[in-house]
Amino acid sequence: MRGHVIALRAEAGPRAASRPDATALARSDGSALGALRQHWPEYLIEAAGLGLFMVSACLFATLLEHPSSPVRQTLMNAMLRRIPMGLAMGLTAVAIVYSRWGQRSGAHLNPAVTLTFWRLGKVKAWDALLYVAAQFVGAIVGVGLAVAVLGPRLADPAVSYAATVPGTGGAVVAFGAELLMTFVLMTVILTVTNRPGLNRFTGLFAGMLVASYIVFEAPVSGMSLNPARTLGSAVHAHVWTALWVYFTAPLLGMLAAAQLYVATRGLPAVLCAKLHHENSQRCIFRCNYGARAR
Repeated sequence: MRGHVIALRAEAGPRAASRPDATALARSDGSALGALRQHWPEYLIEAAGLGLFMVSACLFATLLEHPSSPVRQTLMNAMLRRIPMGLAMGLTAVAIVYSRWGQRSGAHLNPAVTLTFWRLGKVKAWDALLYVAAQFVGAIVGVGLAVAVLGPRLADPAVSYAATVPGTGGAVVAFGAELLMTFVLMTVILTVTNRPGLNRFTGLFAGMLVASYIVFEAPVSGMSLNPARTLGSAVHAHVWTALWVYFTAPLLGMLAAAQLYVATRGLPAVLCAKLHHENSQRCIFRCNYGARAR
């Protein structure tokens, strides 16, 4: 493993590649309790990361959409308001990915991302399940924190807890849009993060996609990409419209992207489940640093 890390460092740059914690992995007994005992910091980071993302979403949705907001009164055009919203959420995602927290947990922040890496064999079953649970809890708690700060303003119909609902095209169109967006997002993640020398930019690529999706696609599906993100708002808003869209389309889109990537490049081309794995933080995933993307 040390030789693989050195090889990756030489190819990808001066920073050390994310290292598997061999001691922790050796002590894991394959049970839920064993996974929780060894990897609880990563689970907590995933919950906190998505929680912070939801706080940011609620804050900027209120600032840009609440009728009494001076920004809302200045920017009367909805398209113009989506530009700062997209930039804010894209930068939030980038900041989380490149933070020490994100470098350690892999910054999935999305059950569909975690389950796709599990399907690729890079995440153990209990880690995947507990990551997903943490992400859902984090999203719900994050919106709850925003409620405590913003109060009734977040509940205003114009803001509605930053809930995601289908646009005028209805649930079927929203499903297609979410499917396509997540397919493209996971394709980009797999392509960039598995290219030594390029993988340091994965967070930037993902953030740019999130920003552009919010600007151009949000009126179609509400721009979720993430089952936990949607549920976090829905629980507080009591808005369950077309919830099935946001639970199925992101997962199917990302799984399809992974299947295509493996079919064209091979499973060994998938190096790790982290979005940013060129760092010195421990890695709890099944890494394949000896492989090189073709």
